[in-house]
Amino acid sequence: MKVLKPGLLTTVQDIGRTGYQKYGVLASGAMDTVSLRIANLLIGNSEKEAGLEITLMGPGPSLYVSEPTLIAVTGADFTLRVNEEEAPLWKPVLVKENSTITFGPCKLGSRAYVATAGGFNVPAVMESKSTYVRAGIGGFRGRALQKEDELPIGEMSFLSKTIVSRLSQHLGQRGFAAPNWSVSRYRFLPLKKNPVIRVLEGKQFSFFTEESKTRFYEETFRVTPQSDRMGYRLKGEPLELKAPLEMVSEAVTFGTVQVPPDGNPIILLADRQTTGGYPRIAHIISADLPIASQIMPGEHVQFEPVSLQEAEALFIEREEYLKELKTRMKMEWLT
Repeated sequence: MKVLKPGLLTTVQDIGRTGYQKYGVLASGAMDTVSLRIANLLIGNSEKEAGLEITLMGPGPSLYVSEPTLIAVTGADFTLRVNEEEAPLWKPVLVKENSTITFGPCKLGSRAYVATAGGFNVPAVMESKSTYVRAGIGGFRGRALQKEDELPIGEMSFLSKTIVSRLSQHLGQRGFAAPNWSVSRYRFLPLKKNPVIRVLEGKQFSFFTEESKTRFYEETFRVTPQSDRMGYRLKGEPLELKAPLEMVSEAVTFGTVQVPPDGNPIILLADRQTTGGYPRIAHIISADLPIASQIMPGEHVQFEPVSLQEAEALFIEREEYLKELKTRMKMEWLT
């Protein structure tokens, strides 16, 4: 797969570099791991395989394939084209040889995920292919993709080969072939402008004034342009502590909502630091991390409290859906 245009920010990401935060190494990985996992499952890869994370806050990339290539594209709602013909999202797509794949205007969300059958054959660093650009590790040469880069593709699984064989019978004159079914994006990623994100109370929630705690849940916050894969900086009516608080740095995770001295929250994301010294007012629940990861700068976000039991039930429900999808892919192509 050759890069004709790289887009704003396109990197190789898998589900993250786990097990190394105790050494100060960031987890990185896909911002929206659920979309990446589904893209992999749709084409017979391991759900942990690396794909491309494409930031669609501007012109998207153009990719060229010289050989027939099985892909799946998930994530944001946008226009995907193969040789200028609109192609479907959230389903396996067999792209003809000598074809160009382009990413058009984004309607909802901000990130797309491209998985290829066999995955991208780049070296794993600390058991992960994820790119951490600031440190220059992982992915393709430790950086975002650039024009003329050529990404090697790995060996396909038996399931992937079967999907290719079946779809190749329907290529015809078009630049691609795809089944007449797709995964429902709304079940896994119900995107909408200015979403309400569900959270659990953070360890220091009680240290904030009653007015600030009420304001955190009742008012909206704007995602500022000073946001990236490390975190979203929010702007709203400042949140205040009851009294000055001296904290020792503590572990943080994907979805931790910290409040620095200026009172404007920060949502920590995929390239977050390993520890933080600001009060943690909340944590985004796992089920809502994909939605939070797809927010565009300029949008507004509101927080809604849920119980730990509700958060666990929503997480289990999502994982059951993914398990069901994995089983159905095998039944669809191997029976």
